[in-house]
Amino acid sequence: MKIINFDNKEFNQKPANFSPFRERLHEIIFEAETPAGKLFDVLLLVMIFLSIVVLMLETVPSLQAEWRDTFVLLEWVITFFFTIEYLLRLYCVYKPLRYAKSFFGLIDILSILPMYLDFLLPGAHSLLIVRSLRL
Repeated sequence: MKIINFDNKEFNQKPANFSPFRERLHEIIFEAETPAGKLFDVLLLVMIFLSIVVLMLETVPSLQAEWRDTFVLLEWVITFFFTIEYLLRLYCVYKPLRYAKSFFGLIDILSILPMYLDFLLPGAHSLLIVRSLRL
């Protein structure tokens, strides 16, 4: 598997049909030097941290017994957030398939899959610790 260098000129060549909205979204998501980009990065870090805290709290039996429904709701809200974020990354990147197969794209998809896989494979929920790799 080849890791993609996001500074690579070929990877960052903007297609002719790229809309101003997609260009702005690309700037916010991938360029941390802008105020909106910094805010987006901070929001991501808060969500990652929240996910890890919730996952840790779920392992405490007394908290799990009392707050189970709240933990499940929080995990779904966080998973929904990361799903939307991943889809937006694919939408606004110049070469979506290359991003999806890159190291960062794989980490992104691995951070949301366990919650969805939990429907098919009980216990897959415990793999949510993969989200800590996003830090």
